[in-house]
Amino acid sequence: MMRSVIRKFLFLISFFLLVLSQPSHAVSQYIELTDSEVSILFDEPLEGAAKETAAMYPELRTQVEEKLRWKLNYRPNIILVREEKKFRDMTGHDFFAAFAVPRKKLIVIDYSKMSRSPFRLRVVLKHEICHLLLHHHISRANLPRWLDEGVSQWVSDGISELIMDRKRSLLRESVLSGNYIPLRALNHRFPRDKLAITLAYEQSKSLTEYLEHEFGEKGILTILKYLKEGDAPGTAIQRAISMSVRELERGWHDDLEKKNTWFVFLAVHTYDIIFFISALALIYGFVKSLIRKRAYQDEDDEDDEIYQ
Repeated sequence: MMRSVIRKFLFLISFFLLVLSQPSHAVSQYIELTDSEVSILFDEPLEGAAKETAAMYPELRTQVEEKLRWKLNYRPNIILVREEKKFRDMTGHDFFAAFAVPRKKLIVIDYSKMSRSPFRLRVVLKHEICHLLLHHHISRANLPRWLDEGVSQWVSDGISELIMDRKRSLLRESVLSGNYIPLRALNHRFPRDKLAITLAYEQSKSLTEYLEHEFGEKGILTILKYLKEGDAPGTAIQRAISMSVRELERGWHDDLEKKNTWFVFLAVHTYDIIFFISALALIYGFVKSLIRKRAYQDEDDEDDEIYQ
């Protein structure tokens, strides 16, 4: 297991060094498309996708800049990976569609997953641009991972780079059980297990939405402003919304539980409700049968009458 992890890590590092330190013609499997805004590296069959990406990048960057009130003052590199297996070798997982490496000014996208939805490339690219912008202005040590992912989902209309099961809400299940992932466990890294990392993404999105609901867009932007100025996360949150991280987390949990009261009630009493409905159906059927039987008897009595 350890050898496999080390091998994937070395592959990823060597891939980055190869792509970023050499011109595109030295990397035979990639073609480069560069303009003043962005540099796209891609496999030859993805030339159309590369042009599409280059065309949409300025608009998406502007949207992110306007939302966060900051500028991204450099030209990033975007790699479009054609083969899902190649991308999976980079990440070690098959449930990611893209990732960003802010220190390298790099975004890598698994285009095989983008082609399944015409709008997914836009929202995923917007999400990754947000990561670049946040890390361009806030040092890595000052930006909690949960806030990084939460804000990026908030900016990109709730979409992340993680491919999630939209029919299942692990967060709602955690409300039922009370098994949240503590925020302190999500400050520096996310879990690697798919279910746990999905819950981490859902929590990050939900908490950021709670911040917006309770303190407005200004509350989120003020937290980010203080983080950029060098405040530690706890200090930035305290200064921006007059609340400690622990108080914020507790208030968010309370809000989730209130919103899910009826869902929790239904989930806890599912079998009782099913039994009650079944009992009502049985009573209804019995009464209906009794009425029908009485009606048949009345008809028989009418047939027995003698007419003169």
